[in-house]
Amino acid sequence: MIGCCSFCPCFGISGDADDDLGRSNLDPVLLISGIGGSILHSKRRRRGFQTRVWVRIFLADLEFKKKLWSIYNPKTGYTEALDDDSEILVPDDDHGLYAIDILDPSVLTKCLHLKEVYYFHDMINMLLRCGYKKGTTLFGYGYDFRQSNRIDKAMEGLKIKLQTAYKASGGRKVNIISHSMGGLLVSCFMSLYNDVFSKYVNKWICIGCPFQGAPGCINGSLLTGLQFVDGLESFFFVLRWTMHQLLVESPSIYEMMANPEFQWKKQPEIQVWRKQFKDKKTSSVVLETYGPTESITLFEEALRDNEVSYNGRTIAVPFNFSILQWATGTRQVLNNAQLPTGVSFYNIYGTCFDTPFDVCYQFSDVVCLSFSGKAWSLCCSFLLESDCYGSETSPINDLSDLCHTIPEYSYVDGDETVPAESAKADGFAATARVGVGARHRDLLRDKKVFHLIQKWLGVSPKHSRTSRVTNISAN
Repeated sequence: MIGCCSFCPCFGISGDADDDLGRSNLDPVLLISGIGGSILHSKRRRRGFQTRVWVRIFLADLEFKKKLWSIYNPKTGYTEALDDDSEILVPDDDHGLYAIDILDPSVLTKCLHLKEVYYFHDMINMLLRCGYKKGTTLFGYGYDFRQSNRIDKAMEGLKIKLQTAYKASGGRKVNIISHSMGGLLVSCFMSLYNDVFSKYVNKWICIGCPFQGAPGCINGSLLTGLQFVDGLESFFFVLRWTMHQLLVESPSIYEMMANPEFQWKKQPEIQVWRKQFKDKKTSSVVLETYGPTESITLFEEALRDNEVSYNGRTIAVPFNFSILQWATGTRQVLNNAQLPTGVSFYNIYGTCFDTPFDVCYQFSDVVCLSFSGKAWSLCCSFLLESDCYGSETSPINDLSDLCHTIPEYSYVDGDETVPAESAKADGFAATARVGVGARHRDLLRDKKVFHLIQKWLGVSPKHSRTSRVTNISAN
């Protein structure tokens, strides 16, 4: 392990040192990331060499396809890398904080302060200023976000992390702060291991969690992929089409589909303007509507020909019904989650930002690039609650065309990613439930959020320490 040079202004001031401030009077805090919020390494099984495959700026798309593309194994319940010599790991350096701090901790990224890859960094700094100490009262938990939120490895890892924080602080119960999908992982753990949760957890502060799903975001992810950075900067990250192939085989994505048992103000829908032929010469245009349950048939048809080329092989990647079956079980686990007596729950959700609700695709305006003989959409945005494909004048002929379309939107209130309706519908007896006007990732650096966290934890900033991100040899 190679430490940063503390004298370089790019890295800030060291936050780990020998200061015992707050060691005996602060309950430990455990930060838990959301989807895409953990560094992932690819370890060569034969040589042991590790390479960072998420997130990286240089050769991002190439390394992602080569090392991280995966296929779900229904026998094990895990999604497994196509590269037989690659094992995907989450680094646990810096007491788990390294993996969720700056997602590309290279020298260039830190010196340029590329905020797109700064994840828990500002919150870590805030907690250090409040007197928390890494390894004693401050810990992080990153995980392989491709996998299910209730998979054994994730559940066991969280249990060990809670035990570690509990023991390191001298037997003080842990305060959890989770972001986004991390809240679903915590909910699964609480549902499956309620007694363990009760033993080790004091408070749970949940930020921007899609408790009832993120219907449009997931619809878009399954049909056209997901893009974490927009504009010109997106060309330095993993491309939407490349990410799409991973997400279709990721149980965590299926687990964030709309909860069909939740009483939505307006039922999430996918709408498709589709041409229907009465005979060879006569046709009509109809608007087809798919609810959360009916949309499964749409995904099946739209992804029936989806495939990737990998090392000379053509691999089919259709909608995965084995994952859907597993995800249905996860939804039941989430629905059964109960907050233990004595644990305080706080919910912060994003508001005041246009979050796509109705989405209409003008099929005639498609802009495409060619990948391995396939035409894929170049620029599609997040879809978030009700999606409309095609138009009355430019209908969809075949459902597989949905993967080649550009959307237009109407909007609901939320954080630009998760509708507020879903994020605040936790179903628990919350001590406090507060809406904050901020975007999904910006909630982790918002001053009002920091003020709420300090109030609920009973702390305040005491000095100006900032976090130094530990460099490790594999990058």
